[in-house]
Amino acid sequence: MRIDTNILGAVRMPDAGTDGPPATARRYGREDYVAAYHDFVELAKVADEVGFDTFWYTEHHFQYEGYEVIPNQILLGLYSAALTSRINFGQMFNIVPQWNPLRLAEDFAAADILTGGRMRFGVGRGTVPREMQTLGAFIESGDNDMDPGAEQANREHFAEAMEVIRKAFRQDRFCHRGKHFRYPPEDIPDRGGVVEDLVLVPNVTREIEIYQACTSPKTLEYVAEHGHIGVYTRQSPARLEKAWTKHAELTAEYGRLTEIGDEQMLVLHVNVAPTHEEAVALARPGHDELVKLLSPYGRFATYDPPEGLDATPFDFAPTLEESMRQRVYVVGDFDTVAEQIAEYRDRLNLQRLSVAMDALGLTPEQQQDQLRMFAEEVAPRLGIAMSAEGQVAAAA
Repeated sequence: MRIDTNILGAVRMPDAGTDGPPATARRYGREDYVAAYHDFVELAKVADEVGFDTFWYTEHHFQYEGYEVIPNQILLGLYSAALTSRINFGQMFNIVPQWNPLRLAEDFAAADILTGGRMRFGVGRGTVPREMQTLGAFIESGDNDMDPGAEQANREHFAEAMEVIRKAFRQDRFCHRGKHFRYPPEDIPDRGGVVEDLVLVPNVTREIEIYQACTSPKTLEYVAEHGHIGVYTRQSPARLEKAWTKHAELTAEYGRLTEIGDEQMLVLHVNVAPTHEEAVALARPGHDELVKLLSPYGRFATYDPPEGLDATPFDFAPTLEESMRQRVYVVGDFDTVAEQIAEYRDRLNLQRLSVAMDALGLTPEQQQDQLRMFAEEVAPRLGIAMSAEGQVAAAA
């Protein structure tokens, strides 16, 4: 089992939690973002030193509220790679409709070359109208009420952009004629002729795995069709087992026989400490702040229904205890965290795990300590030895 880590990418937030200001009332300034970027890079250095395989950043724009302040994961990953020795850097996720697809492909290829193949490519459709429409996507998205036509337009735009990116990566010369994109445009004069095809310069020198957020049945089918690695989060083990089984069934329909776990990745919120009580105290402010921010947008509707209900409400706002009960948050002492992760590993044939440990409200030092404790105390209990050289299976 490969173990990565990912971060939300927030500013320091000592008042995170139920008693802090409303999510929409938070305001931060330039120096807060500067400090956050130093924190991100220092955390990446620790992740490299203690043996995580990949450090995943997150893309968002214009977030003056301070929650997610990294607009370009490729750029930050490239810089972070120069300051570390072996860890990979991934994008969780590049919001494809906000990019020109060829610029995205070029930037990733350049970064992958310069880092010696230490970049991982992740993609998503996007959710935040503030950034999507400002950056030219002009597509409705999931943070506001969405009509079926807008949802379909989002999917079409994303799918065609991904078709362009795959062509650019895989073909030495390519052209594309679609509904949303025409590359190259017709009749461009060039050196006595016209441009008939394009070459991505520079281009990747290896087959690129594509990781995609898997958040709905339609997305699951798309991911299975194209052989992307589906990234799942905020679901109980039982719910994930059903989704991953369906995922494997769909890959077979598209001509690839896989077992559950072969083309899936799990993102888990994890907080660990020497005692259960310490771990809960570390987890609660960040959990409650995230619920306060995201529950109005349906981000916890993936939970199992509360007792007495047939379906989970769209705006479900779980307590930390409920998140722990459903194993969406894995919180506790070293043995407890290892046991609960082992349940996922054994039930799902888990091969790729990313632990999100940068809980809102933690200091930079606490975040670094979380990574160290996981690597030094939890991973060995899972049979994995982590070190500055990477990860190996520990001796029985």
